[in-house]
Amino acid sequence: MYQPVQWYAWGDEAFARAQAEDKPILLDIGAVWCHWCHVMDRESYEDAEVAAVINQNFVAIKVDRDERPDVDARYQAAASAISGQGGWPLTAFLTPDGRPYYGTTYIPREERYGRPGIVRVLETMAQVWRAQREEALETATSVMAAIEQNENFAGRSGELTLALVDRIAGAALARFDPRYGGFGSQPKFPHPAVLDLLLEMAMSRDNDQAREAFATTLEKMARGGVYDHLAGGFHRYSVDERWVVPHFEKMLYDNTELLRNYVHGFQSVVREEFQETAREIVYWLDSTMTDRERGGFYASQDADVGLDDDGDYFTWTLEEARAVLNGDELAFAAAYWDIGELGDMHHNPAKNVLHIKQTLAQMAARAGKPESELRRLRDTARYKLLAARAKRPTPFIDKTIYTGWNAMAATAYLETARVLRMDSARDFALQTLNRLLDEAWDGDATLRHVVAYPQSQTGAAAPGTLDDYAFTVHACIDAWFASGKMNYYRAAVRLADAMIARFYDRVSGAFLDTAASAGSVPLGALTARRKPLQDTPTPAGNPTAAAALLRLETLSGRREYREIAEDTLASFAGVAEQFALSAGSYGLALERLLLDPIQVVVVGSGPVAARFEALAVARYAVNKTVMRIAPFRLEPGGIPEALEEMLLQAPPPAGAEVWALVCHGRTCLPPITDDEALLMALESAG
Repeated sequence: MYQPVQWYAWGDEAFARAQAEDKPILLDIGAVWCHWCHVMDRESYEDAEVAAVINQNFVAIKVDRDERPDVDARYQAAASAISGQGGWPLTAFLTPDGRPYYGTTYIPREERYGRPGIVRVLETMAQVWRAQREEALETATSVMAAIEQNENFAGRSGELTLALVDRIAGAALARFDPRYGGFGSQPKFPHPAVLDLLLEMAMSRDNDQAREAFATTLEKMARGGVYDHLAGGFHRYSVDERWVVPHFEKMLYDNTELLRNYVHGFQSVVREEFQETAREIVYWLDSTMTDRERGGFYASQDADVGLDDDGDYFTWTLEEARAVLNGDELAFAAAYWDIGELGDMHHNPAKNVLHIKQTLAQMAARAGKPESELRRLRDTARYKLLAARAKRPTPFIDKTIYTGWNAMAATAYLETARVLRMDSARDFALQTLNRLLDEAWDGDATLRHVVAYPQSQTGAAAPGTLDDYAFTVHACIDAWFASGKMNYYRAAVRLADAMIARFYDRVSGAFLDTAASAGSVPLGALTARRKPLQDTPTPAGNPTAAAALLRLETLSGRREYREIAEDTLASFAGVAEQFALSAGSYGLALERLLLDPIQVVVVGSGPVAARFEALAVARYAVNKTVMRIAPFRLEPGGIPEALEEMLLQAPPPAGAEVWALVCHGRTCLPPITDDEALLMALESAG
């Protein structure tokens, strides 16, 4: 708002002015956490000369990609079609009605990096509109077609089989890096959905290659610099193949999905380091990224505090460490976290990114010391370094509370609470979901994309997207499992029905990412229909929606939910295999469709019920749900319809205060009252 550019928000006012004055639109899409967005703001949009050129020749629109993912997705596709480039900042030049005729990313103030300076680009694009309008309009027409084609696939030629899941997983495994973990070379992103798919393959198919890829990747990421070894939590991605030097911004959605990976890993292979990483992610989220009073998770934390900074808050010179630690602590920290005179950062070679060079077990073996002694030394050094880091200028935290991301966080916390026995995580997840349902949902059909903006910021209510609805349905189902309260189940059903009504394409199949509001006309590239399949990096809307409907079908018995889910997945069956690393959530949803659901119901309370629940939770399986129900909830209307019908198959055993029921498909085994019988039943159910 303080910049000399006359920015407009995305909306009718900007487009009306552009058309009235016959001016092209300059569209800038950035993000709060984006370093090069900050650079371009400072270099160009705060410059009076640049602003004068923009204000004279364009109507300027600025968009936050987190606030308007629907706008961002379409213009990213446009930029890729025009220049082969995407990312943030995204700089696009549009016709007055919003169709793009040129798009690129960062543009420097002066000519450098082999790129023309921004004034030259602005003057050229204005001249194109004035003197070469027909060419611009022709380009805009073809780009709009490319936007719609980008994620509006016609893929019904394939069959929905487990072999398709195997091929998706196989395509991901073909890119696995056995030395450093992860997939491909630099830059390296985590791909949480693919990791869960590989774990599912390991558990359901006894696939050793998938098991190795999953475990190695989690191990290498947690030991790398992409992980914050002082406060916990993961940075967005690594610029190198070894996971050492990250882009330092931290995103809520990365950490919620990786939290689930580490919880699922501990759940299945019981590696203590996976549990430790999961608990540290929760610690960072709790301490830094949450509204403890009202509930809610914040969106992101910046990488840096200024344009000349490159992760300085998170990195250490040897001298900085020496000023904080005593001799023994420094010797340990230098060996453990690889802190030396020569560090890892190009802008300041003395700066070290903390990463684990050798494990505690390896150091203990070499030093002939107990591992417990080194662990205490590590914890002391970490505490001192973290306390010293807290005195540094802290990167900005975007306190916007986004609906879909908060629903993802609630699901991750509820899973963590169940597996790691963390009641505080369960309580905060339910508090957050309650706030979401109270403040972002009208109780019927309308769910907003933003639960709450920071106090310093106000904005128009961004419309809820397919992702917002689908993730919130999942969170409500998980909240019912965690609490047994039917209001969450009823909310899941109402939201699912609204999602179908607003987004499902009953003519062509699958879900659109946006729904037009009554009486409104889509602006710009929002006229392009888009049916998201690819994880980017959050799980894609269509497989997420399909999985939510499949979960609801097993509880409600409503056949329509399964039919729509199957139709949605069938819409992409012919093309999903092509996307490998971006099709993890599709593979998981298809696995859920094709495998009979396994439902474990523990009835009762107290330590015996808790033990039954822990036995049932062990080993991750996408088609398995575990719920504990208090006996009083077995009254009519106290549990979902299909579940009530199943429980009628097996009356409670006489005299038992706690029992378990294992159901495979629609068939339930007789009630179980001892541990060994429960383990045998789970084994026979798969």
